[in-house]
This record gives sequence, C-alpha cells and structure tokens, in this order.
Amino acid sequence: MAEGKWGIAHIFSSFNNTIITITDQTGAETLAKISGGMVVKAARDESSPYTAMQMAMQVADAVKDKGIVGVHVKVRAPGGNQQRSPGPGAQAAIRALARAGLRIGRIEDATPIPHDGTKPRGGKRGRRV
Repeated sequence: MAEGKWGIAHIFSSFNNTIITITDQTGAETLAKISGGMVVKAARDESSPYTAMQMAMQVADAVKDKGIVGVHVKVRAPGGNQQRSPGPGAQAAIRALARAGLRIGRIEDATPIPHDGTKPRGGKRGRRV
C-alpha cells in the first residue's frame, strides 16, 4: 500500500438514515462521525443520496487533517429480520469519499445475518399489500 495512514469507513445505510463513522485500522478509535440529521433539517431527507454525498465530503475533510490517505469501506444495512439491502445513501457515500480525495481500499458487506433469530413482523401470512 502507499505511504500514509489508512482508516476504516463504516457506512450504515437504512431507508430512514445514513451514518458514516471513520475509525483507525483496529476499529477502536473513532476519528470522525456524522449522520444525516447533522446535515439536513427535514427528516425525510436524511437517507437521500445527496445528503450522503455532503456527509462524505465533511467526514473526508475531517480525517484528511488527521493524516488519513485512504479507507477500507464496510457497508452495513439494517439486517436481522429487517431488509438486507443497504439504503440509497450507501453507494453515493462511497463515490463521494473517492471524489473527496481519499483512496478506497476494500469494500466489504457488514450486514448482520441472523442464524435463526427472531420472528419477522407481519404475522402468519406476511405483510399483505
């Protein structure tokens, strides 16, 4: 890898919000953290791709000052008995991190998968639309 420090970008993306946390390589020390509510006023805009891009720009500026040159990305969706696909902000956030000048290493899925956990909501016949 190149010279300089690398970090890990943990991107949690649901359909209601997006949260970006950048840690050191061990994952123990948080270097920067931002959520959708810190960027926009309206709750409905927290998960939008545009908001995710703004968040990624702010968080990239914060970690570049601390000497981070690149990040490995861990994308997480709600998982469990909820949806396993990340929300609309995940892809936009990764693109914006790259555009902000951070190098992107590995992209990994960190969605929690149940090994027969709790029963999904919706009753015996499922959610009828």
